[in-house]
Amino acid sequence: MSWFTDARFGLFVHWGIYAAAARHEWVKSYEKLDDAHYRRYFDHFDPDLYDPEVWVDEAWNAGMRYLVITTKHHDGFCLWDSALTDYKATATPYGKDLLRPMLDAFRARGMRIGLYHSLIDWHHPEFPIDLYHPRRDLGEDGTRDVRKYADYLHGQVRELLTGYGPIDTMWFDFSYPGRGMGAKGKDEWRSAELEAMVRELQPGIMINNRLDLGSGDFTTPEQVMPPGGVPGHVPWEACQTLNGSWGYDRDNLDWKSPELLLSMLVDTVSKGGNMLLNVGPNARGEFEPRAVERLREIGRWTRLHGRAVYGAGASEFTPPQDCRYTQRGDRLYLHLLNWPMKHVHLQGLAGRVEYAQFLHDASEVRVLHVDPHEPGHTYLRGVPEDTLTLQLPVTRPEVAIPVIELFLRPAASNDPAGQYS
Repeated sequence: MSWFTDARFGLFVHWGIYAAAARHEWVKSYEKLDDAHYRRYFDHFDPDLYDPEVWVDEAWNAGMRYLVITTKHHDGFCLWDSALTDYKATATPYGKDLLRPMLDAFRARGMRIGLYHSLIDWHHPEFPIDLYHPRRDLGEDGTRDVRKYADYLHGQVRELLTGYGPIDTMWFDFSYPGRGMGAKGKDEWRSAELEAMVRELQPGIMINNRLDLGSGDFTTPEQVMPPGGVPGHVPWEACQTLNGSWGYDRDNLDWKSPELLLSMLVDTVSKGGNMLLNVGPNARGEFEPRAVERLREIGRWTRLHGRAVYGAGASEFTPPQDCRYTQRGDRLYLHLLNWPMKHVHLQGLAGRVEYAQFLHDASEVRVLHVDPHEPGHTYLRGVPEDTLTLQLPVTRPEVAIPVIELFLRPAASNDPAGQYS
C-alpha cells in the first residue's frame, strides 16, 4: 500500500447521465423518477467537450496523484462499452467509450487508477425494489430475482478488471443490511465470491470496506472527519465534496472555500489518512469554473508544500492550538491554520530541532532561546522547559496555510551551541 499512503490526495469523479438533470446524482431516487422520465437524460447525453487530457492536467496541477472514477453509479448507467447491457455510453448520442481514454490519460501522467462501482442498480429489471429504489412507494413486487442481478454485477466487474489494464483500487458502494425494506448486504451481492474474483483477476488490487465483509483493505469515511482519525492501523481515505453534491448540481451554492479544502487536506494527513476530493463534470464533459477555480487554488499551495503531504503522515508530537503536524522521516511540518502573534511554542521539541524554515520560500524561522533570568522574557517564563519557541514575522506569509519545516535531530542528540534548545 506504499503508493496509497505516499499519494495522500486523490481525485474522485462522479459522472453519468445524471449530469444532464444537474440536480444531484441521486435525482432518480430523490424525485422518484420512473424509467421513462429518466430516459430523457440518456437520449440527450452527448458530452462533446469531454477531453480527459484537460481533466488530468487540472488534477495533476492541483496536487492529486490518483483517480477514482464512477464506472457505474446507482442509476445503472455505464461509462464503458459493457457487453452485458445497452444502458451505456456507447449507446447514447455520444456513441463512444468514456472510460478507456480517461484511464489512458491518467496512467500516462503517472497517476494510479481506482474504479468506483455501484452495487446498486435502479435500472436493472432484476434488482429488487428497496428503501432507496425510485419505485419504493409501490412496494416490493416479489417478481425480481437478486441472484440474477448478482450474476450481472459480477459479470460487469469481471469486464472492468479484464479489459482496462491494471487497476489499483476497487471502490464498491454500498451495503445497507438491516436498514429496512429490501435492505441489502453481503448475501445479496455474494460479496465473498465477488472479492475472491477481484483478487484473482487483479492480485495487487486494494478493495474498500463497503462489501459488508469487514474493514476491507482501507476504510472510507464519507463527508465527515473522524476526530482522531480511524482507530487501529487500517489505511483510510476520507471522501469529500466541493459543495455537498457528488454529481453535477447546477444550482448548488454551498461551495467550500479553497482555504477550507486545504485545511481538510492538512487535517486528514495529520491523522494518517488520505483525502479523495470529488469533482462532478457537467453533461458536456467539462469541470465547471467553480470547481476549476478551487483546484487551481489548491494547486498553488501543493506546488510549494507538497513535501508536507506526499509520503507524510501523523506525528507523535502534539501540535499547538490551531495547528497541525505532519511528519515524513526526520522532517516535521507545522501547519499554521491560524496565524499566531509573534511566537509559536512547540512543546516537547526543545533540543530536537536542527533547523527551521518556512516551506514556501525556504526562509529561516528564528528560534528564540528563552532565558528565565532575562527581564525581557518575563511573560514567556510560563512556557514549559521542554518547549521550543519560534519567533514569527508579524505579517503572515501570502500562502493559504503557512507551513514551517522543522529538521529534527535524534532524541538523544544535544545542541551544544544552545541555538535550538
